[in-house]
Amino acid sequence: MTDRRNFIKSALGISALMVVESFTSPIQKLIGPENKHTNLVRKIRGRVMSEGKPVSGVVVSDGVSVVQSGIDGYYEFDSLVGQKFVYISNPAGYEIDTNATGTARFYKRTGGSTSDLDMGFNLKPSGDDSQHSFLLLADPQVLDMEDVTLFNNETVPDVAEFVYDKKNIFGVACGDIVFNDLKLFPEYEKSVKRMGIPFYQVVGNHDTDHSAKTNEKSVETFTEFFGPHYYSFNKGEIHYVVLNDVFWTGDYIGYLDQPQIDWLKKDLSFVEKGKTVVIFTHIPPYNTQHIRENSGDPKKHVIVSNRKMIYDMLKPFKSYIITGHMHESEYIEEEGVEIHVCGAVCGAWWTAPTCFDGTPKGYGFYEVNGNDINWKYKSTGRALSHQMSLQKTGSEVMANVWGYDKYCKVNWYQDGVAKGQMEKRRGKDPETIKLFEGDKKPKKHTWVEPGTNDHLFYAKPSSGAKMIVVEFVNRWGEKFTERFTL
Repeated sequence: MTDRRNFIKSALGISALMVVESFTSPIQKLIGPENKHTNLVRKIRGRVMSEGKPVSGVVVSDGVSVVQSGIDGYYEFDSLVGQKFVYISNPAGYEIDTNATGTARFYKRTGGSTSDLDMGFNLKPSGDDSQHSFLLLADPQVLDMEDVTLFNNETVPDVAEFVYDKKNIFGVACGDIVFNDLKLFPEYEKSVKRMGIPFYQVVGNHDTDHSAKTNEKSVETFTEFFGPHYYSFNKGEIHYVVLNDVFWTGDYIGYLDQPQIDWLKKDLSFVEKGKTVVIFTHIPPYNTQHIRENSGDPKKHVIVSNRKMIYDMLKPFKSYIITGHMHESEYIEEEGVEIHVCGAVCGAWWTAPTCFDGTPKGYGFYEVNGNDINWKYKSTGRALSHQMSLQKTGSEVMANVWGYDKYCKVNWYQDGVAKGQMEKRRGKDPETIKLFEGDKKPKKHTWVEPGTNDHLFYAKPSSGAKMIVVEFVNRWGEKFTERFTL
């Protein structure tokens, strides 16, 4: 009798466990337990291997379920039939696989099958990648073949030359790859091939299907070319995440939908607390444009309205959110998260050599050593040492230092004599006023106007001064100088 009672208790315990697992399953939350055995759900399983050996601890997902491969490399989960991809969070120490075009291939397509699927992944070791780097190309935003030609003649050769002797480097196209014409995605792929490094892609508001009636449908063309529109990967000690914060409503706002929030929570659960997490989005979670322009509250299409939920999830980590969208430079913090708004590859939509805040056309260059990251902005066609522009404005010399943040200093010297730090003021770069101000210029996009920025610095030389030297000292103590002859 005792054995029988123990058997019943054990059976009940197992049943209770199965009920809990069923209740907490992300799939059951979506379809309800009554549909558990319908053709809405299929089993996806496979092994993660490298050189004939299993790889454990690799995170695998379909965008809803998130699991890790076991010691034998095996993974398995229930998946909704509608999920189009199965993908891995590429682990550190393994190469980034690519499509023939050079875009990252970390996913497999399910093909809409209602049957169970066996989907394995094979990885190629890269060796120690704790030291690595990446390029952040925000807003290539090609409108037509004229813009494609400029991108190929200016940016592509600049990148190809810059990365030539660098190891463990990848690129991120941080949204607005094209300017509404999604038929130009193949032209971008050709450009990636020429640049010669693996590229990950982020959805921008101009990369969406504008004829879509719902947010879910707005990424169909993007995913057809580039795979999932939210995912993660690892390099060295850093965990990288790509999110789609463009919420399509017939127009768009900055917002992260619930599926991504749920997925991100699971994804980060596999990351050790205290690690560095870098998130790439197109729209910055927050920026200060509305303050600089004295325009009241921030517009809903230039910030992410539910960003605090992401900040809460990032509290256990050292975190960065790196973005584009604004066609200007800004490096700020909010609630312990560093936010980088990078200048645009296309500048002011391929109408001039600069963005509308005076930041040159270019891209971000990030160097990683363990958990530490440092960065600079690389101006297209200029050496990496080019970190500011100088102009004479009345009786003063003005420096536009687009990589400035609160940990930096901008010093000046008059005829070899140190004069201290320059005065920071909010304003418009005079060159951008010449290029963009007025309703008739620039010619191709007359709606472009100069922008007010927070990275202008001023000094007033003495009468008779001959040479001004401006010194930008970044947060790591690196010094960059420019000279101005009076």
